Formats: sequence, structure tokens, C-alpha cells
Amino acid sequence: MPAVNREPHKKGDFLVDYEEKVFEDVKAEPGQKALVTFHTVAFEGSIGLVNLLQATRLQRKGFETSILLYGPGITLGVQRGFPRLGDEAFPGHLNFNNQLEKFMAEGGKVYACRFSTQALYGHGEAAFIEGIRMINPLDVLDCMLLHKRDNAVIIDTWTV
Repeated sequence: MPAVNREPHKKGDFLVDYEEKVFEDVKAEPGQKALVTFHTVAFEGSIGLVNLLQATRLQRKGFETSILLYGPGITLGVQRGFPRLGDEAFPGHLNFNNQLEKFMAEGGKVYACRFSTQALYGHGEAAFIEGIRMINPLDVLDCMLLHKRDNAVIIDTWTV
């Protein structure tokens, strides 16, 4: 059996070169927009949280950024907590709420489909985080088309 003659990794060690940046740090030009859509269920994998972080990064890079929650994506925007709304039952339990609130506080817009809210998930508009704008289901496609027309950066978030 070959011997391993290396020191074990210790807390605080670096395993990769995290400082090297290969690409230029792109900033938005005046008037540039971004749209991040979510057709994914909260807590069903990492993509919802990762792309909420991407939306916040786009906003900070100067893009006029919007988030669109539709289909199962509306589950990212409902208020959470246990035993009361706002109480974090376990670490990370309120990740979606916290990220959306931070995004809106920094000027981002969040839209949620009314059809998905009522017909698919049995919620009312009062179930959502304050600041989320409820929209008609016919507005979902138009929101996407308007951003496409404006040559926005568009990130579509889907899980099946």
C-alpha cells in the first residue's frame, strides 16, 4: 500500500487560486437591463438560490434587474417562517426570503404570476414578501418579450 506523505488540509487553507480572474469585470452600460426568470420550486436544488445571487450581482453591476417568478417559481416569493413568519426554523430556511428582500432593497424589481399563485399553489397575494408585484398571467410572456426587445441579459431558471 503506498504511503501518503502529505499534511492534511487545515481550516483556513486555500485549495484553489480564488484571486485569479480570467475575464474583465463587466459593468452595465447606461440603460442596460437584465431579467432572471424562475420556473423552479424553492428548496428543490441549488439553482433557485444561485440565480437569486446572480440577480443581485447583475443589479450591483449596474443592470436594471428584474426577477420573474412564475409556475413553481412563485414558491420562492412566499413568506416563510416557523413557528411564526420570519422565524428561521433552521440555518438557511429563509435564504429565499432574505435574498429577495436584499435584492429589492437594492432597487431590483420582483414580479410573481397571479395564476400560479392561486390556481397552482392555493395562495393569495397576502402570502408574498412585501414588495413583490403580482402580475396577470398574460404579463409573464410580455415581461420576457419586453426584456428581449430591449436586448436585456436574460437568465432562465428551470428545473423539472
